[in-house]
Amino acid sequence: MNDFVLWAIEIVQSVDPVVRTLLAGLAIMLETSILIGLLVPGDTVVLVASLGVSSWVEGVLLAVTVIVGALIGESIGFWLGRWAGPHIRHSWLGRRIGERHWVRSELYLRRRGGIAIFLSRFLPVLHSLVPLTVGMSGFGYRRFLAWTLPACVLWSGIYVGIASAAAGGYKELSQTAHYAGYLFVGIILLLLAGVLVAKKIIAHREERHMAESDDPAAQA
Repeated sequence: MNDFVLWAIEIVQSVDPVVRTLLAGLAIMLETSILIGLLVPGDTVVLVASLGVSSWVEGVLLAVTVIVGALIGESIGFWLGRWAGPHIRHSWLGRRIGERHWVRSELYLRRRGGIAIFLSRFLPVLHSLVPLTVGMSGFGYRRFLAWTLPACVLWSGIYVGIASAAAGGYKELSQTAHYAGYLFVGIILLLLAGVLVAKKIIAHREERHMAESDDPAAQA
């Protein structure tokens, strides 16, 4: 296991750091722009790129690039929503997403306001629809950035920080412990499981909140 994990990390590190960093930024930009986030696993690309970080400078540059990429992607979604939101919503791809998800995004933004923008970065489907919905709603762009920037920073810090730290710690531990490979894989799996569970918990709480808001008896 140690040899396999070390081989995988070395393959990632063999890619030019500049290319690796730019690819991660591009992937997250595509993920957070117009509906592409439903098809492009940007978070997986960022996670893999983080495994190749070999110095704190590379880590910081990767994190900053990911933040910038996310902001560009969400800005694209915002302005497309402002200029062509209804057309996109009723397009072939918009219909494939489902009217239920569009309505959910609208209600979510209406009830939560800026907090909805922050939390949507961590929610499936909504992280692609909310920027478009915000653009259609007349929400100010500066206000939109004020809420989405800290979410992008937190998201980037979690992925880049934990994955790069795990890869660096593995290299040191692998020299003295034969179980290092299993430990490394376990940490990565825990990271992915933790992110998935957190997304589901947030999504469940938000859906319950919206259901209670729709229930007149709950409001009485």
